[in-house]
Amino acid sequence: MEGNSTNLDAAIESLLNVEKQMRLAGDVAGTRKAAIDIVELCYKAGAWKTLNDQIVVLSKRRGQLKQAITAMVQKAMEYIDLTPDMDTRIELIKTLSSVSAGKIYVEIERARLIKRLAKIKEEQGQIDEAADLMQEVAVETFGSMAKTEKIAFILEQVRLCLDRQDYVRAQILSRKISPRVFDADPSKEKKKPKEGDNIVQEAPAEIPSLLELKRIYYELMIRYYSHNNDYLEICRCYKSIYEIPSIKEDPSKWIPVLRKICWYLVLAPHDPMQSSLLNATLEDKNLSEIPNFRLLLKQLVTMEVIQWTSLWEFFKDEYANEKNFLGGALGDKAAEDLKLRIIEHNILVVSKYYSRITLKRLADLLCLSLQEAEKHLSDMVNSKSLIAKIDRPMGVVCFRTAQDSNGILNSWAANLEKLLDLVEKSCHQIHKETMIHKAVLCLAFYGQILQSQDVKLFSAQASPVCFGNSCVNDLKYCDHRMMTYYLLLGFNRCPPICLTCVSSRILFEF
Repeated sequence: MEGNSTNLDAAIESLLNVEKQMRLAGDVAGTRKAAIDIVELCYKAGAWKTLNDQIVVLSKRRGQLKQAITAMVQKAMEYIDLTPDMDTRIELIKTLSSVSAGKIYVEIERARLIKRLAKIKEEQGQIDEAADLMQEVAVETFGSMAKTEKIAFILEQVRLCLDRQDYVRAQILSRKISPRVFDADPSKEKKKPKEGDNIVQEAPAEIPSLLELKRIYYELMIRYYSHNNDYLEICRCYKSIYEIPSIKEDPSKWIPVLRKICWYLVLAPHDPMQSSLLNATLEDKNLSEIPNFRLLLKQLVTMEVIQWTSLWEFFKDEYANEKNFLGGALGDKAAEDLKLRIIEHNILVVSKYYSRITLKRLADLLCLSLQEAEKHLSDMVNSKSLIAKIDRPMGVVCFRTAQDSNGILNSWAANLEKLLDLVEKSCHQIHKETMIHKAVLCLAFYGQILQSQDVKLFSAQASPVCFGNSCVNDLKYCDHRMMTYYLLLGFNRCPPICLTCVSSRILFEF
């Protein structure tokens, strides 16, 4: 054993001399080879402590080349899984991590080392230490790391924070990932690097694809929003998972997701975003595969009062079966919130049909006691979901919006303006119908005169002026432009009878 140790020390000393000569000569390839040979020699001899020492010695040598340190660290990382025990493995990882700290050319290697060390700590049950280790590395600043590897590293940071119930830091870390990055087309992003750009390394084989990372991201966000019972955001996360092609193509995968979307839509408080998602989900053709949930959403869209007892009896089994699907059971808190949402829906329906209603009648419609009905109504008013006033001595609820003097005057002015517009349009239509009726009567009357035997036709040269003083000799200067006699007889001159004063002119001539 002693002889082997002596031979190893002699071999290492010889290689160190070679490394020094190559380093001082500026020979990159020779220096890199000498450093790798020292690491391999220690590994083959099984001298793990010597290996750690030599890594530190080589990294601290004066004027050590970057390429030599990079090659040495990468070679030593290959031996991590080949260590004889866990303590030796942890010691080697810590040595490589300390050597690569602060060196930008081995930042990716250090990030991978920290991730492996954190995984070991997590397996040992030290969640807090694993989370602290992962938070030391800011991979979003690494220009040469692949995008998928960055996302996977940040998601691991978020997961560890959620495991230690550090929800504030989990939210901060999750904001480093933009959801739009999952919609990018990887084939279009491959472009030839320009001179001076960092060369992006390929992600390791164990890193999931971008669509798989999208699913992991939204599952972690569901865990975060479940802590705050933010049902609408949970629904949007499930909606994003539902749109992943691999999920949408397999009914066994998208049916549980669509069930969760329907449940969380019902549980979400009423607001414009919830209404938009509700209508969009109802238009989904896949909803026909789960008709019970289609009926549930249809009831919420319909402005009718929903009886809570009958609804719960119908959907109680479906609610209990959620524990067998993706995401697990909804919990007792969700059951209470479901009843609350049905009550809020019923109050909104009542406010659409009633301007004033007694509190007793409202309680009967909601199937609640007077105190419960008043409490839920007050909560909706406080949250500004509804405008209402309660007259407690009279027991009357008023849903009309109270207006100030300016609002009343503005509404009066608007109503008067609408009224005057209607009067003006009506007068215009009446005048139009009257003129058309007069024209028809005049044409009919003059046609009878022309057919009479006693009619004395006027000469084409005649050009008397009509009583209305509106007809002149030339047709294009006539105000009325409708000359009955001219149209019938084809005179070249303006006829003596105009449509406006035809009756008086005929009486004068005949």
